[in-house]
Amino acid sequence: MLSARYQKELLEAGCDEAGRGCLAGPVFAAAVILPHNFRHKLLNDSKQIPEDIRYKLRKEIEKKALAHAVAFVDNNEIDEINILNASFLAMHRAVEKLHLEPEFLIIDGNRFNKYKEMPHKCIIKGDSLYFSIAAASILAKTYRDDYMKQIAAEHPEYDWHSNKGYPTIKHRNVVLERGFTPYHRRTFRVTDPQMELFEEVA
Repeated sequence: MLSARYQKELLEAGCDEAGRGCLAGPVFAAAVILPHNFRHKLLNDSKQIPEDIRYKLRKEIEKKALAHAVAFVDNNEIDEINILNASFLAMHRAVEKLHLEPEFLIIDGNRFNKYKEMPHKCIIKGDSLYFSIAAASILAKTYRDDYMKQIAAEHPEYDWHSNKGYPTIKHRNVVLERGFTPYHRRTFRVTDPQMELFEEVA
């Protein structure tokens, strides 16, 4: 089972993002403050949990969290400041939206741009170690998936309802054939899947 907190003295929020490796759509982030005694046997890194369970967990997290917030940085901003800085900015925006101000942040990953003067700790694979980061990963992932399913109706040929903007073979082939939509990250390189297969054989 995951740990409830990294430290016990300060009010702690877990932060995580979703959509960093996508070709299209925003990067979403969430910040979650959980009660000291929060436990859940199913809560884990969102990538390790089936979609239907993620949405059930989202309801529980939003009901039981002391505070939670979700924010995003769109594809145009990503192109302007790069995806790494956009991921940090999305987390900053999520923390800013919390109705309780945390005193300490725990961040999934190994890098973070400091938020104001708030102390923080970066934790590699933190979404599989701490409940609050796992909860943030669930919120960021499900809200981003909802967004991508919504805009998929505008451009059904890109298959966003299924791939959520990630660089699947089908997604890349359609981009190479039809070009970018207004939702694509134009600074991201789109490679030909057939060339990758050729390079592997060679």
